[in-house]
Amino acid sequence: MDSVTHLLLGGAIGAALAPAGQRRAAILAGAALNTLPDLDVLLLPRFTDDPVMLMTWHRSFLHSVFVLPLIGALVWWVCRMRGTRVNSAPARWFWLIQACLLSHPLMDACTVYGTSLLWPLEVPPTMWSLFFIIEPAFTLWLLLGCVIAWCVPRKPLGQRGAIAGLVLAAGVLGVAGLAKARVDREAERTLAAMGLGDAPRFSTPMPFSTLLWRVVAITPSGYVDAERSVFDRGPMVFRGHPSNTQALAEAMRIGIPAVTRLDWFNHGFMRARVQDGQLVLSDLRMGLDPDYTFNFAVAELRDEDWQAMAPQQIQAPLPISGVAGFRRLIGAVWQRTWHEDDTPLRALILGPQAQAASANDTATPASSASK
Repeated sequence: MDSVTHLLLGGAIGAALAPAGQRRAAILAGAALNTLPDLDVLLLPRFTDDPVMLMTWHRSFLHSVFVLPLIGALVWWVCRMRGTRVNSAPARWFWLIQACLLSHPLMDACTVYGTSLLWPLEVPPTMWSLFFIIEPAFTLWLLLGCVIAWCVPRKPLGQRGAIAGLVLAAGVLGVAGLAKARVDREAERTLAAMGLGDAPRFSTPMPFSTLLWRVVAITPSGYVDAERSVFDRGPMVFRGHPSNTQALAEAMRIGIPAVTRLDWFNHGFMRARVQDGQLVLSDLRMGLDPDYTFNFAVAELRDEDWQAMAPQQIQAPLPISGVAGFRRLIGAVWQRTWHEDDTPLRALILGPQAQAASANDTATPASSASK
């Protein structure tokens, strides 16, 4: 999640758990504690400049449910040795510190990026994919709770306001879970009718929305994707996209480290293409086809064989930018949420030029796939 959400989540937890006379201090402490796990972005570049390792090690050791309780206990002990607030209510401050630290990775796991909750165990990152990186409906309730607690720190209303903010934010999370389940059920029916019932797939919300979702499923020749609003009533229409699965399979067979690492990190949800003699992998979970956020050149073709290379991150050109681009994005998401349309969301954002760019994509409605 974004930094503002983490600050407010920690502040609201601190205000809800701290003694009345220490509520403002707890808001500040909670905000700092909930931000602490993201300090890994400052530490990791000191050890490597490999873009694949920087991406896949983020949200790992400082987001582990095994490591953070130990850090929390250390923070509590240091504060108790040097401060009076923690000494006045040591048990409450112990659980406040633990809750603020552990809520950070749990919230990050609610995004599609994924979080290594069980580090150092080598299990793929957890990605519940309930929220976009920024979810205003969730963050605003936390802000309200923090404001109330800050304005009346010594009154019961301050604690009740913080608790209410947390409960209402949790309600937004619950609504997202229900919306995801609804979309997943329809996607499962549609993909089964297409003969892809067992295909690996994921669903993720569109930017700033828990009502409009994108579903991606892996196929033998590439992948298919579709957008689905919770208000849609017609069949889902999946669009087919190619991927160089042969080159990817060969790189996996050889065991090129960057390829196997990315496959572990993104659960195999990636597109492969050959560009200028290099194998470029794109994470399908973030972005809209063909504009994906994370793209890495990981291997190069030498003597008709794929060989490992120093990974390079390839910055894809942004199709939209600035305030005008943001408005177009929000407008397209809003329009698609309330109006059922088979047009790809990217085309709704960019207009006619995107329609022409995606003309070669294969639209596959469930009704025709089952014939």
